[in-house]
Amino acid sequence: MIRNLLLVGFGSFVGGGLRYLLSRLIQNYTENAFPLGTFIVNLLGCFLIGVFYALFEHGNLLNSNYRLFLTVGLCGGFTTFSTFMNENFQLLKDANFFYTSLYISLSLIGGMLAIFFGHLIIKLILET
Repeated sequence: MIRNLLLVGFGSFVGGGLRYLLSRLIQNYTENAFPLGTFIVNLLGCFLIGVFYALFEHGNLLNSNYRLFLTVGLCGGFTTFSTFMNENFQLLKDANFFYTSLYISLSLIGGMLAIFFGHLIIKLILET
């Protein structure tokens, strides 16, 4: 368990660092209000997790240590969006259309509401 935690932790560290560097580089280069850096990182993370899972499904090209490091760690740290999309992809592969729709809808609406209420609560606390 400790080894797995270290693999995920190190992968997350590398992925988070890469996310920061790449998104800042792109955003600074484009100097645009649209979050192009994050958008590109999210799509790249989804592409990479697809590549990694295809390699895992193809046979013993990568062992379980690499799987943890690359998917949960690196891609998870690079962008949680790739994990979110991968989970939806797995639901679709299993023909769980109801749960796919529910997960996407609740995640987007719930996420926006959570940000709104978190912001509102702190704003109200600080104004009193």
